[in-house]
Amino acid sequence: MANIMQEAPIRAAIIPVTAFQQNCSLVWCSKTMRGVLVDPGGDLDKLKAAVAQAGVTLEKILLTHGHADHCGQAGMLAKELGLPIEGPHEDDIFWISRLEDDGPRFQMQCEVFTPDRWLKDGDTVTFGEVEMEVIHCPGHTPGHVVFFHRPTNFAFVGDVLFQGSIGRTDFPMGNHQDLLDAITQKLWPLGDGVTFVPGHGATSTFGQERQTNPYVSDAAIARGR
Repeated sequence: MANIMQEAPIRAAIIPVTAFQQNCSLVWCSKTMRGVLVDPGGDLDKLKAAVAQAGVTLEKILLTHGHADHCGQAGMLAKELGLPIEGPHEDDIFWISRLEDDGPRFQMQCEVFTPDRWLKDGDTVTFGEVEMEVIHCPGHTPGHVVFFHRPTNFAFVGDVLFQGSIGRTDFPMGNHQDLLDAITQKLWPLGDGVTFVPGHGATSTFGQERQTNPYVSDAAIARGR
């Protein structure tokens, strides 16, 4: 469990889960110690231990999208702990409805669930005294959302954007142009100083990716990639 923010209105820790080393994030309000798990896809015992170690009281589960490594066991955790699930956008019902079929392909036990609240662009999610903005960023999946905490310039982007790469779009209902548009038209305007946690791999900033990312840097977009 890597702590990535120490003194701020929110604190966050990354807990890699599943064979895909998916970055589940434990995010909490520094003042109230109440928080959320973003994309608790699996390894539930590991996640519960991290929550206990941090001394956080969970309020809800937030989901960026419907792929198994991000949400395959979210419904199981929600039932066990009595937590509501918020997200993703309803356009990902296609993926959530097939979790039990997809699970074995990923060597995972998955369970279909219905979120307590589907999210849409412009919504907000809250925990403790914290509010995060919801940004609908389709392309990797049609219902993918990003969570943005404007006061600290911090975002949880799931599989939209990575350090040096972008999300795959060769899955069913993926769309490469939609993904490029979401990144350049919805994320970049938030500012170069935004630090983000991707669904896999190391954190980065929007400014760094605009300079160096081979798919969505300003130079790559200008070349028409």
